This record gives sequence, C-alpha cells and structure tokens, in this order.
Amino acid sequence: MASEEYVVEGRSFRNKADYALALSDKKRIDLLRSKISNADKQTLIELKKRLDNGEVEFQTLLGEDFKEELEEKISGHTTVKPEKKAKKIEVSEEAVLKEVEKQNLRRRLIIIACIVVFVFSAGYLYFYSYFENRTGADYEKLSAMKESSASVKHPEKDEGPQYILDNEEKVEKPVLEEYKNLLNKNKKLIGWVKIADTIIDYPVMQTVDNEYYLTHNIYQEYDKYGSIFMDTNCDAMRPSTNLILYGHRMQSGKMFGILGEYAKKDYYEKHKIISFDTIYEKGSYEVCYVFRSHVYKETEIAFKYYEFIDVNSETEFNSYMEEMAAVSLIDTGITPKYGDKLLTLSTCDYEEKDGRFVVVARKK
Repeated sequence: MASEEYVVEGRSFRNKADYALALSDKKRIDLLRSKISNADKQTLIELKKRLDNGEVEFQTLLGEDFKEELEEKISGHTTVKPEKKAKKIEVSEEAVLKEVEKQNLRRRLIIIACIVVFVFSAGYLYFYSYFENRTGADYEKLSAMKESSASVKHPEKDEGPQYILDNEEKVEKPVLEEYKNLLNKNKKLIGWVKIADTIIDYPVMQTVDNEYYLTHNIYQEYDKYGSIFMDTNCDAMRPSTNLILYGHRMQSGKMFGILGEYAKKDYYEKHKIISFDTIYEKGSYEVCYVFRSHVYKETEIAFKYYEFIDVNSETEFNSYMEEMAAVSLIDTGITPKYGDKLLTLSTCDYEEKDGRFVVVARKK
C-alpha cells in the first residue's frame, strides 16, 4: 500500500502532525497575503521586520518561504533610476604615463616587501638554528667537564659554603668534586638534572631572580633557551622538603620540552627515575605524580604546587600529597611519606592560559 503524502505549497511533510502545523501556517500566510496584495513598499518592509522580530511566528518552513516571497515583492517595488549618459572622458598621454608609473611603484613596493619578509624569515631561522646549535654544543662541553672532574681529586680548601643548623652550629658542606670546575664558570650553579635516555641532561642554576635564567645561559649570555633553574626560595644545602626546577618547553624537545610525554603511562614506565645532584650531594628520585596546573592569582584559594617548598607538619605534607594524587594523570602506586624529600620539574603547558605541566618525584 502506497504511503500517504502530506504536501502543502510544494513542501512535503513527514507525518500528520507536521502536516497539520503546515496547514495552520498556510491559513495565516493566506490571510497576510490578502492584506498586502496591493500594499506599497513601506508596508511590505514593516511586515518583513515584524516577521524577523518574531512578532508573527510560524511553525514550519512555510514561514521562511513567505519571508523570501516578501523580499522578492520588496525588491520588485524598487524604482530603477535611468542610467545617466556617460560623460566622454578624455585621457591625456601625461595622465596615462602617471598611472603607469603608479603601477610600477606598487610592483616595486610589493617586491621590496616580499624581500623584507624573506630576509626576516631567513634571519629568524638562522637565529633559531644558531642558538639551538650553540646551546647543544655548550651543554655537551659542560657535561664532559663534569664527568672528567668526577675522577680528579681537587686539593681541599678552607673556605666553603656554610649553613646554620637549628642549634646555630655552623657546619661546612663541601662541594662535590665534579662540580668544582663548573662553579668556576658560574657561581650560581646549584646542581645537575638528568633523565636517562632523554635529552634532559643539564646544569641547574639558582639566583635571587626567578626571571633571569628564563633568558640566560650558564655563561650569563642572552639565550632564548634560557637555563634550567631552581626556585629562588629552595635551599639545596639544608635541603628543602621540595626542590622545584623550572625550564622552557621548547618545540625542539630541548630543556624541558619532552616533559609532557610523562602524561603517557608507557613513557613513565620507561623513565621512572630522575637523577638530580645538588653541588653538595647526589640524588636519585622516582616519579610519583604527573599533573597539569596553572599559575593562579595571589588572591585565589587553590592548590599552588609552586608554593610547596617546605612544610611545618605532617598534616600539611599529607595535604599536599592528597592534592597531587587527586589531579595526577597516571597512577604510579607511590605515595611519599612525611620526612621524604621531593623533586618537582615544572614547564609550560599550552592547553590553557598560563598552564603548567608538572612532574613530582620522591628521593630514593
């Protein structure tokens, strides 16, 4: 048996309910047509505005068809002005030459602009390549210097860094042999971070200004790669409960560019251990939390991982651990205990404004 067709003004409708709505719209449209059959243009325009503003509502597409019908009627009322007779324009040879010269000038300016863009792009690529190559070569030399110094015994010196214990007793903490030569390059050296089988193998700097090493290398030269540096509030000699290291997330993967890979469980499984030596002692850390965060306003009440450096109680420590565990992207099965020393690596994360990608590890 053939299915029944529901057609109104050339439009087909799927069922009786839609068909009934269409018939209702048609009655309303027929009434409006009767009122505007001889209407002037202004009346048509006012009706069109009412329809657009929803003063007259339709329940089917017949309403849109009627609006188009109105637009055609309005266009049909437009008075077409007779074309003015074109004036005869006489163009002198001098005017033609001036126009040609203008066109030539435009071409030359376009060519110059293209050359400038090309030179700028080439210069940027050279600049980028220069810093990338220089940075890579510098760190290779520094790494070699560190390794060679580890096997050389330096004469003992009387002077050395000191810190004060709770009982105010001054205790000297000697610098490790492998970092003595590097300290001659820059007294702001505080350690070295390395993750096996990755590009991360860098000296770590520390100064009173957390902004400085965002744009400077170990030689204190401008370098867009900057350096890996420790938060100015951290104390490597004491040491602090949590040592926080910052580094750029370079697209080339250098500095902390590969840190985001820790969001993948299989990457974590292959790179669980982070080596971080301060200039005073060696350290090996196992990754326990990986999460995304961002820099909050000072007035915002939130978990600010970058403020977790020292704790005053076990309750405070456990609170930080719970916050990290709650947002961790992977479950490592490791829960640090009060008294453990931690290492935090932090870099940019582009999933949100002022985003940060963070890896936290516990000292073994």
